[in-house]
Amino acid sequence: MILGTAGHIDHGKTALVRALTGVDTDRLPEEKRRGITIDLGFAPLRLSNGTTIGVVDVPGHEAFVRTMLAGATGIDVALIVIAADEGPMPQTREHLAILELLDVPAAVVALTKADLVDPDWLALVTEDVRDLLKPTPFANAAIVPTSVTTGAGLDVLRESLDTLTHADARRTTHADAGRTTHADAGRTTHADARRTTHGLLRVPVDRAFIVRGTGTVVTGTVWSGELRVDDTVRILPGGLFSRVRGLQTHGASVNRIAAGARAAIAVADVEAEAVGRGATLVTSKSWEPALVLRADVTSLQDAPELRPRTRVRFHLATADVGARVVAAGTPVAPGTSRTVRIVLDEPVVARGGDRFVLRSASPLATIGGGIVTDASAARRSRPMRAPGLSAAQRLEVIVGEAGVHGIVESVAAIRIGVDDSQLRALFNGAITLIGERIYSAPVLEDAGERLLHLVRVHHKDHPLDSGVQRQDVRSRLGLESSVFDHLVAELVRARKLDAAGAELRLPGRAPEVSDKQRRIMDEVLGVISAAGREPPSVSELQERFGQQILSLLRHLERDKRVVQVEDGRFYSPEAVRELLQRLEQGMAGRGELAPTDLRDVLGFSRKFLIPFLEFCDRRGYTVRQGNGRVWRGQPKT
Repeated sequence: MILGTAGHIDHGKTALVRALTGVDTDRLPEEKRRGITIDLGFAPLRLSNGTTIGVVDVPGHEAFVRTMLAGATGIDVALIVIAADEGPMPQTREHLAILELLDVPAAVVALTKADLVDPDWLALVTEDVRDLLKPTPFANAAIVPTSVTTGAGLDVLRESLDTLTHADARRTTHADAGRTTHADAGRTTHADARRTTHGLLRVPVDRAFIVRGTGTVVTGTVWSGELRVDDTVRILPGGLFSRVRGLQTHGASVNRIAAGARAAIAVADVEAEAVGRGATLVTSKSWEPALVLRADVTSLQDAPELRPRTRVRFHLATADVGARVVAAGTPVAPGTSRTVRIVLDEPVVARGGDRFVLRSASPLATIGGGIVTDASAARRSRPMRAPGLSAAQRLEVIVGEAGVHGIVESVAAIRIGVDDSQLRALFNGAITLIGERIYSAPVLEDAGERLLHLVRVHHKDHPLDSGVQRQDVRSRLGLESSVFDHLVAELVRARKLDAAGAELRLPGRAPEVSDKQRRIMDEVLGVISAAGREPPSVSELQERFGQQILSLLRHLERDKRVVQVEDGRFYSPEAVRELLQRLEQGMAGRGELAPTDLRDVLGFSRKFLIPFLEFCDRRGYTVRQGNGRVWRGQPKT
C-alpha cells in the first residue's frame, strides 16, 4: 500500500515525512541547497500493527506539478499537508483537485507548524480546511494539528494513518473478492483498477539509475500482478526485454513483489536511459502501447474549452505526454463530462479503469481528468456512445468494431479493465469465443449470411458444379480458418449448409444439366474414348466444344465417367483400366523399373508417360524407389 503527500510548497511535507519515518526524502543536492522538494522522494513507514507501507513525497511547487502527478497516480491514501500559519494555498487546491480526479479513496489532513499559531487561529484554519474539503470525497477526513519541532500530534496522525490504511486494505480485498459479481457495475473502482495480485504485472517506472556492481535499477509502485527474481520483463513502450536480477522493497532484498508494494528492480542488459520515468514493466505479451485511448473525461469549472486541436498534457501513471482531446460534435465545455478520444503524441501503457489528469500547456494548470474506457482504441474509432458504460457494454463495443478479426481474450480484458477470469462473466449472447479470440455474435451472423450468399451465387453461376470449394469461399470472406470452420459448423448444424469434404453446397442441391449440355457431354465422352491411351487435352476440347467444357468434365468425373490423370487431361475409365493392367503385367515380380522400361510396357510417348506414372504414384498403384518404381498393388477401378 502506498501513502502519498500533497500540499503547497514549504508547508512541511518532507519534514513531516522525516518525522514519521526517520528518512529525509530530499536526496538531490539542489533540493538541499534550495530547501524545496524537486523530485519524488520515497520512504518506508512502519505502522502500529507491524506492517510497513511505502510513502511517496511529492514536490509542492507549481513548477513541479508534473512530478507530483507521477507520484500521485500510484497512491492509495493521501496525506494532505497544510501549514497552520498559512492555511490552504493555491497548490493545496490544485493538489486536492488532482486527488479527486485520480479517485484516491481516502485522505487525512496534517495541519503542520501548529506550534507557530495560537489556539484561536488554529481553530479558524481548521474550519477553513473543513470548508475546503466539504465538496470533495474527503469531507470527513481527519484533520490533525502537528508539529515536527515539538512532536505534538504525530502519534495521533500515525493512528489516523493506521486506521485509513487498514480501511483501504479492506476495500481492496472486498473489491477483489467481488470482482466477478460486480464487474458490470458501470464504474471501475480505484482498488479494482490496480490493486490485484491476480492481474497481469504492471510497474510504472518513476526512477532509473545505475548502482555500481549491480547495473541498472528502476523503481516504481507495483500496480498489479506480481514479479519474481529471474522473471523476464518487457519494457514498454520501447519493447526491450530484460531479466530481473534482483528485487528490493523498503530496502530489503526479496524474491517476490506483489501489487501495492514499492519496488526497486535490478534489470539486466538495459541502459538506465532506456527505462526512465514514463516507462512500464510488464511480463505479459497482451499489453499494447497505445496512441489513441477512449475515456470519460471531466473538465474542471475554470478550465478552458477543449477543442480537437487544443494541446494538453496527458498524465497517466508516470507518463507525461502531449495529447489532443476529441469529443463527438461539440467541444468539451468547462464543468462538463463527456466521452472522448484522446490522441497521444507518444504511446502509453494503459488499462481500462485507469485514472488520468489533463493539464493545459500554457498557462500550466490542471484542467480536468477522467477514466480510461478503452486502453487501445483504433485511430479512427469514435468515443464511447455514453459516459459510464458498464464493462459488458464496452466489451460489446470494441468487439463489434474488431469485426471478423476479433480480439485476443487477454487483450480485451486489459482494454476494458477486468481480469481474464472476470472477462468470461461478461460474455452473453452478443459475444462468441473461438480459440483465444472473442468475436461479436452479430458480426459472425452477418459473415454467415455472406458465406451463404457466396454459395448461392456460385450455384447460380456454375449450375454444373456440385458445390463451391471451401478455400475459395474463405478467401473471399477474408476469414481466419478457425472462424470460417466455426461458421460452417454452425450453418451445417442449422441445416442451412451441407459440407462434403472440400466443397460446400446448399442442402439438397444437385448439379443442373441442360439437354444441350448432355449432348455435348456425350460427344466429349465419344472423343475421349476413341482416343484411348492418348486423349486430347482440356484446351484442345475447349477449342472444339467451348469454355464450359471443364465444368462438364468435372461433372463427368463425379459420375465416374472420366478420370483426371493430370492437370488439363482426362481419360476414359476403360483406358485407365487397360493401362493399369499393362503396368501390373509388365512390373509384377520385376523389382525397380525406370521410366524408359515402362514406356515400352505402356506403349506411349514420354508426354503421356510421366503424368500417368505420377498418377499411379498418387493413387498408390506404384511407389518411387531409387531411380525407378515398383508395383505396389492390384489395380483399383
